[in-house]
Amino acid sequence: MPMNRAHRKLCSSEKWAQGVRDRLLPWALEHVDLGDDVLELGPGYGANLRVLIDQVPSLTAIEIDGDTARLLQEGWGDRATILHGDASALPLPDGTFSSVVCFTMLHHVPKAETQDEIFREAFRVLRPGGIFAGSDSQPNLRFRLLHIGDTMNTLRPKELPGRLEAAGFTDVSVDRHPESGGVRFRGRRPVEA
Repeated sequence: MPMNRAHRKLCSSEKWAQGVRDRLLPWALEHVDLGDDVLELGPGYGANLRVLIDQVPSLTAIEIDGDTARLLQEGWGDRATILHGDASALPLPDGTFSSVVCFTMLHHVPKAETQDEIFREAFRVLRPGGIFAGSDSQPNLRFRLLHIGDTMNTLRPKELPGRLEAAGFTDVSVDRHPESGGVRFRGRRPVEA
């Protein structure tokens, strides 16, 4: 996992989980219908998963770090499908999910090209009409300090709509949180004629 010790401690804390539950997910998923079969990319220590698991009938999560995937399996494997794998090369069939989500993980992907592969994979595994939604952080002094020694490749909000459209998404929207400055995004896989 490309996070330093302080970052791992924060992201595995109850304080972080509460912030995800009370602020991050309500904003990131405002007016989003996730449907019946959701895939979460990069759940990390599971703060998002803990909320989503009570909101959707079926949840699958794919985590690139093997140790973290095992922890998620031990804690949540009886209520969600936990996979160890890479979101840029999903071991999943085309057109499977009603929605694909990811939260505060894309800035840990070292290259923009790999982020674009993740967008294409999200598109591929969505059903026609399915939605890709999520959020990520934007740099500020505190964020930069937390990421010393980490991978930190933040999304550029002005470029993100074009990148999502290049992956095939329509109805793309990208906006910023009025207080934190974080970015949220949505895109839909078109319903094929």
